[in-house]
This record gives sequence, C-alpha cells and structure tokens, in this order.
Amino acid sequence: MKIAVLISGRGSNLQSILNAIRKNTLNCVVSFVISDREDAAGLIRAQKRGIPTYVVDRKIWKERLSDEILRIVSDQVDLIVLAGFLSLLKGEILNKYKNRIINIHPSLIPAFCGKGMYGMKVHESAITYRVGYSGCTVHFVDEGMDTGGIILQKIVKVNPEDTPDTLAKKILKKEHQAIVEAINLFLQEENH
Repeated sequence: MKIAVLISGRGSNLQSILNAIRKNTLNCVVSFVISDREDAAGLIRAQKRGIPTYVVDRKIWKERLSDEILRIVSDQVDLIVLAGFLSLLKGEILNKYKNRIINIHPSLIPAFCGKGMYGMKVHESAITYRVGYSGCTVHFVDEGMDTGGIILQKIVKVNPEDTPDTLAKKILKKEHQAIVEAINLFLQEENH
C-alpha cells in the first residue's frame, strides 16, 4: 500500500511511521511527503530517506491548496495521512479519497477540537478545564473540522502538576503509537 503523509511541522508522527516501516511493523510505502509550509522540519526527515517531498504553501495556494495536493497524489496513493497537518482539506480530494484520508488530533474528540483547536491550544484548554484524562484521536477526514468518524483513541491521565508542555509530551508518545495502529487497521481492512 502506498501512502502520502501531509505535515506542517517537525514530522515526529511521520518519523514514527517511517520507523514502523523500517521495523516491518507497518507494511506500506511512503510515496510522498507534502507540507503546507516550506520551513517544516519534517521535509528534511523525508528527504534523508529519499522520499519525494512537495511544498504546497498555504499562503500561496490558499483556496486551491486541496486541488494541488490532489493533483500530486491522484491515483498514486491508497491512503492520505494527515500527521500534524494544519490546513483544512476541502473539495474534490474529499470525494476522490472518501474514507481514505485520516488525521491525528491531540485530544479525545469531541473534546478540544474544531476551529482554533490545534497544537498547544488543545493542551492549554485541557489544563484550564482541569480534565482528568486527555489523549489523541485518529479519525477520518470529512468536510468538517475534526468531525469525521473516529478510528481509535489513546488516553493519558492528566495529573494535577501537568502543564500544557508536559501534557503535550505525554500525548505525543501516544500519537506515535496511534498513527501506526490506525494505518495498520486500514491495511487489514484493505486485505479483507
């Protein structure tokens, strides 16, 4: 199975996918890594592995961003994985890849998701609301923001001494597991 991984930053979830492929715990190929920011450090991770990279800068492509990503990946990948990708996909790509685009979000959806809820803002909200548990969610991408069907969730305990930073680190470890598990679930479905 061929996948495209979409990123906006460090690419640590991309790295966990690449590590799982190297360890043979994930049987797929990363065909493309696409970033919506030219300074995304994850691009370097991909280039070091010889994976073709593309920058579809959200400031340049704006409303045509999704169309350009579709042009790059069309008929060349089986699954699109949003791994810390901060732009919203819309239009034809959602139809062509219906139920074949997944996203990882750093909260237990439906908590702390939707417009404006990304990165540290999610963890700051969890601390502000004094939740006992948080975590991450892998879900299908649809027309909404963080509204697609949930594939799996991983939970972490939020301790009274946790800060947004310590919570983010705990959840990121779970994200690295969850993204690989979700891709494996997709592979199992494809093989049946």
